[in-house]
Amino acid sequence: MKITLLRHARVEEKYLNCYNGHIDIGLCKDGLLDAKDLAKHFKEKEFDSIYSSDLLRARETLSAFIDSDAIIYTQELREKSWGVHEGLSFEEICKQDSLKYENFGQWIEALDGESIEEFKTRVENFFFKTLASSKSKNVLVMTHSGVIKTFIALVEKIPLEEAFSYSIPYSSFIVYESKTKLLSFA
Repeated sequence: MKITLLRHARVEEKYLNCYNGHIDIGLCKDGLLDAKDLAKHFKEKEFDSIYSSDLLRARETLSAFIDSDAIIYTQELREKSWGVHEGLSFEEICKQDSLKYENFGQWIEALDGESIEEFKTRVENFFFKTLASSKSKNVLVMTHSGVIKTFIALVEKIPLEEAFSYSIPYSSFIVYESKTKLLSFA
């Protein structure tokens, strides 16, 4: 199975570098242009299945180059929920809640919303159950940075902290190719 994981294009300016989670925000003007550039790259690509986060920023990115009837939208591909911290930057969260960053685990647990274990399980279920049960051989997955990083951690069997240190720019993609179907995860 070949999986192309695509991060949505740039979001509205005030939400750049923020913990956006489930906020349903759209793309900025540059993001809309980036989505059109993606259309040039993916113009000749044929996918058996296309899955996408149901959030607006993912839908707007795909609408530039994919017929919406072919897309399966799912909440499973949403970014991690940050609860009351959604839409805030690191600095705003520290100021608002008097929080200090000590380490990755402490920081993630200090924020509310979906727990990191719930998020990791949701991502794992999508890729290793939902996707693994499909008959697709070439899949496009439109999602968010945190989902892509979590997928990398699961596949490469590395700590989430390490995977979350990777930079996944807006409108970027990675391709994962397995000689076997993703039937299980150990």
